[in-house]
Amino acid sequence: MPQDRNALKSRAREVIATSNPRVLTVGLVYLVLTVVLSTLGARVMSVNISESEAMNYLNYAMNGNYEYALRYAETMTPPPTAYAINALLMFVAAIVGAGFTIFLLNTLRNRQPCFANLLDGFGFWWKLLILDLLQSLLIGLWSLLLIVPGVMAHYRYAQALYILIDDPTKSPVQCLRESKAMMNGHKMELFKLDLSFLGWYLLEMIPYVGYAVQVWSVPYVGMTKALYYETLLGSNVWSYTPDYPA
Repeated sequence: MPQDRNALKSRAREVIATSNPRVLTVGLVYLVLTVVLSTLGARVMSVNISESEAMNYLNYAMNGNYEYALRYAETMTPPPTAYAINALLMFVAAIVGAGFTIFLLNTLRNRQPCFANLLDGFGFWWKLLILDLLQSLLIGLWSLLLIVPGVMAHYRYAQALYILIDDPTKSPVQCLRESKAMMNGHKMELFKLDLSFLGWYLLEMIPYVGYAVQVWSVPYVGMTKALYYETLLGSNVWSYTPDYPA
């Protein structure tokens, strides 16, 4: 059954306004954690290059000594350990992101949502890792055929994370298959829902201002997509009457 985008977004705002703990507060903690992790990753990957070193590289390149220039450039790139640490930090951020999704679903379902939900993804982190790798591989392979097949693959597997969160005993492959079946006939619908958030996505890209925008946009978009997943399951999200403590 087609879903009303405006109704879903309106319902998301209602849930955010009545939640306890507040979705915006937990979302802020999530954002702070991701900013810290990304900052650490950037610091690990950064290379301090002096002006004289940069000039030496340019001189080698301009004088036609490309082989030496290439070797000189290699000495200024981050070591392999930096890439490994950065990848680990990015994965930890992804786990925390899964934890935020768990919190959103618990909020919708009145299942004692709490700040600790942000760490719940560590309980099945290996499956999250495998799912992320398989999903990225599949989308990447379809993207080789052109942009449209890649976009379709992205939406085909869009519910895999939610499915794994709902039942961590399932294998990542099973979650991908179930997402494919669940999204049959709904890919364009979810694409249009994403498109309706385009203004927020553009505001997020503004330096510094984007961080302030994300305090609202990340929980708002996340809650709307969690509601969308619930409707795909057949849940009546319109009849929810949260009984949160004062």
